Amino acid sequence: MRKVLIIIGIVLLALIGISVVAGLIVNEPRPEGVQSPRADAMAEQMLQAINHNAWEQTRYLRWTFPGGHHYVWDKAKGLVQVKWESTEVLLRTADVSGKAWRNQQQLKGEAAEEAIQTAWGYFCNDAFWLNAPAKVFDPGTRRRIVQLEEGGEGLLVIYESGGVTPGDAYLWVLGDDGLPAYYRMWVSIVPIGGLKASWEDWITLPTGAKIAATHDLGIMTTSLTNIKGGTALSDIGLEVYPFEALGEREALSRLSVEQ
Repeated sequence: MRKVLIIIGIVLLALIGISVVAGLIVNEPRPEGVQSPRADAMAEQMLQAINHNAWEQTRYLRWTFPGGHHYVWDKAKGLVQVKWESTEVLLRTADVSGKAWRNQQQLKGEAAEEAIQTAWGYFCNDAFWLNAPAKVFDPGTRRRIVQLEEGGEGLLVIYESGGVTPGDAYLWVLGDDGLPAYYRMWVSIVPIGGLKASWEDWITLPTGAKIAATHDLGIMTTSLTNIKGGTALSDIGLEVYPFEALGEREALSRLSVEQ
């Protein structure tokens, strides 16, 4: 048994070594790019292609991210329901606060705060993959034009603040229709600089907003499922507002009357 464990350990070390070497070979330094009005123009082109105006009018969203992260997002109110395994968190994005349950038992103190912070980290990552193009003009971003080796220009977006990993950068390459074809990323959680991720399998929500459901990273494919969005709860298949435990029931009633 001990010999078997030693052999397994050697194989794992070899695989890690191969991965490190491969990472060093394909690792690309982040381009600097050039500040230019064309950068903002390219960003605007991308926003028009995804119908950003319709995205702004999309109040409710629902989707599942790989790994079993399930979301309901009231974008107008900044409220998110995050579910994974036996945990549920109702999150306020404005101040990263909320309530948490595990096995239907409400958590308190450090356990609640840990669950809320975990939900916030999941949401920041998974909502970015849901519609990163909509965030190219977020506060704390810089946009630059990059000349691509294959010809043409790309849009480099640098996030100097916000989220949970400030400093991340993405080089967008657009298709002829203006929709993102792929980006290359330089992010703190991925050791390989310039990793390419496709944006494909575009779907159109009832509001007209466009979302890419599939991202091929070469080493793996990330597919978002159960994507729904609209202006009413029924558009995402819900009849009951999920944020009543945060005291939002009355606010919903007022909004419904106003609408």
